[in-house]
Amino acid sequence: MPLLVTPAVPAGRLAAQEQPHLPVRPGLALRPWRDDDAPAVRAAFDCPVIQRWHARRLDSDDEARAWTAQWAARWSAETAVSWAIVGDDDRPVGQTGLRDVLLTEGSAQVSYWLLPAARGRGIATEALGALTRWSFTRAGLHRLALHHSTANGASCRVATRAGFPVEGVARGSVRHADGWHDMHQHARLRTDGPPAINA
Repeated sequence: MPLLVTPAVPAGRLAAQEQPHLPVRPGLALRPWRDDDAPAVRAAFDCPVIQRWHARRLDSDDEARAWTAQWAARWSAETAVSWAIVGDDDRPVGQTGLRDVLLTEGSAQVSYWLLPAARGRGIATEALGALTRWSFTRAGLHRLALHHSTANGASCRVATRAGFPVEGVARGSVRHADGWHDMHQHARLRTDGPPAINA
């Protein structure tokens, strides 16, 4: 039986186009970051829950603007991409995106966070579903992976509901403010079929 090999995603596939706006559902969408989103970004990184899992602070509006501005260059370099999760008022309520994009391997790492007021309503799960569909059908990726601390139950629920099963645990692999954490490893393959969203 012949071995089936998925072709590599050609370099330039992302850089040749503008980062798209992605619909999630009525009243919810993903769009590229803008300079005027800096206050929402700073509020997010001031949130103790986000600080706990990301171990990063933004100490000024200039740093927050630099954070939003970085994504255009990273899209052009085809190394990472981030979207603001926005509601009807076009104001950010969270973030989802891809890190460590390797087009030759057809792989990337998923990330997401929500501002406190947006939590508990299935928004992260739905946004991750939209990102997953785009990654597999438009970007041509084969594998999306994500990892989170085994102590981060909320992130685990989002991943599982979005169709990312746990593949294992990486022991003591990421250092947070309170020390080294074991990390759940989740992943989803394009061949797994459409995500079954159970927000």
